[in-house]
Amino acid sequence: MGMKRAFVTSLALILTLVAVGLPSAPAGAEVRIDITRGNIEPLPIAIPEFFGLNQQEGELGRQIADVVQANLVNSGLFRAIDRAAFNQDSKSLAVRPRFDSWRKIDAQALVSGKVTVEADGRVTVEFRLWDVFAAEHMLGRRYSADSVNWRRVAHVVSDAIYKRITGEDGYFDSQIVYVAKSGPKDNRTHRLAIMDQDGAGHRFLTDGSSLVVKPRFSPARKEIVYLDFYNNTPRVYLFNLETGRREVLGPFNGMTFSPRFSPDGNRVVLTYEERGNSEIYVMDLRTRQSTRLTNDPSIDTSPSFSADGQRIVFESDRGGSQQIYVMNADGTNQHRISFGEGRYGTPVWSPRGDLIAFTKILQGQFYIGVMRPDGTGERLLVQGYHNEGPTWSPNGRVLMYYRETRGDDATTFLYSIDVTGYNERRIPTPGLAADPAWSPLNR
Repeated sequence: MGMKRAFVTSLALILTLVAVGLPSAPAGAEVRIDITRGNIEPLPIAIPEFFGLNQQEGELGRQIADVVQANLVNSGLFRAIDRAAFNQDSKSLAVRPRFDSWRKIDAQALVSGKVTVEADGRVTVEFRLWDVFAAEHMLGRRYSADSVNWRRVAHVVSDAIYKRITGEDGYFDSQIVYVAKSGPKDNRTHRLAIMDQDGAGHRFLTDGSSLVVKPRFSPARKEIVYLDFYNNTPRVYLFNLETGRREVLGPFNGMTFSPRFSPDGNRVVLTYEERGNSEIYVMDLRTRQSTRLTNDPSIDTSPSFSADGQRIVFESDRGGSQQIYVMNADGTNQHRISFGEGRYGTPVWSPRGDLIAFTKILQGQFYIGVMRPDGTGERLLVQGYHNEGPTWSPNGRVLMYYRETRGDDATTFLYSIDVTGYNERRIPTPGLAADPAWSPLNR
C-alpha cells in the first residue's frame, strides 16, 4: 500500500492554467530564435527571482526562477545574464520593467514573476515575458498547483517561454526512465529508475533483484514496457507507474524483447525469438492478441512506430549486415532505407515524424545519427568508443543516449545533444546510467 501511495502522489500533479489577460507584442517587434540552424548564438535572457511578499514566497520565487533559468540555459538556446548585474529589484519589476536599465546589461528578453501562497496552501505563480529592446510584453500566464509541485510549475513556465521565443513546443515538463547500474563491472545491479528531464525527483522503480533493460514510456506516461530477466527468463513486462504493479505481456514461449508503444498507446510492438529466429510482433493491449509482422530467417528487431502509427522502422540483417528497414504497420511493404558504410541499429522515429535516429557502427566507432524516413539526409551527430540507444525529446529537437567508456572500470552515463549536432551535455544521475527513454510532455 505504501508503494501505491508513493506512485500516485508522484504522478497526480494537477495544475490549473489560467492565461493572464495582457496583450502580446506586435508581430514585427518580438525576440525570436530560429532553432532549425546549427551553432545558434544563445539569446541573452534575464531571469530575476520571482517576487514574493514574505520569506516563504520569496524562497519559492528564487527556486522557481533558478529552475527556469537552468532549463533554458541547458537547451543551448539561451544565455542567462548574471543576477549580480541586475539594477531593478523583483518587487518593482513585478509592476513594470525599467527597460532602459535592462538594455544597459544587454538583456534581449526578460522574465518577471510573482509567487503567492494561498490560504489553502496552494501556490499561484504568475510570470511575464518581455522583449527588452522593443519594450513590449510577449507573454503572460498564471499557474496554480499544490506547493509540493512547485518544480513542475517551473518546468511548465520554461516550456511556455521556450515556445513563445522559438515557435516550437518545449520539452522541460517531461521525465526520463532509464536503467541505473551499480556495483563492479562484472557483477552490476540493474534497476529501473525515473526522474525529471533535469535529473530532479529521482527514484527507483525496481529493486535490482533481476536484470532489467530497455524501458519505454506509454504515450499517457502511466505505464512503461521493459525487458526483465526475472528467474533468468527474458520477458517483456508492462509496469503501471500509478500502482507499481507489473505483468508479463503475451503468452510467448520464447524470449521477448525490444518493446515500444504505438502512438495511441493501444498496441505494443516487440521482438519474439523462438528456436533462434527473431521476428517482430504487435500486440493489442485491449485484447492481448498478437500479430506477426515479419517472416524472415534473419534477425528482425528494434521496432519503432512512426508518429502517425502508420509505419514501423526496425533493424534486420536480412541483407547480410545490420541495416534499417521500414514497413507498414500491418507488416507490408518491407524495404531497406540505410545504405551508408557500416552497420545500423536501434532506430527510433521522431515524435515529429520527420527523422529517424539510429546507432551506427563503423571501423570500431559508435555514432548517433539521424536520417529522413526514406533514408536520405543522413547526419552523424556523435562519435566515440561506445554511444548507443538514442531517444527523442517530446518536441523532436533533442536526442538523449548513453555513452560507455573504455577500460576495466568502464562507466556509462546519459548525454543529450541538439538535433543540429550542437550543445552536447551530460545528464545528471546519482550513478551509472544506460538505456534512457524520454516521456511525452506531462499534459
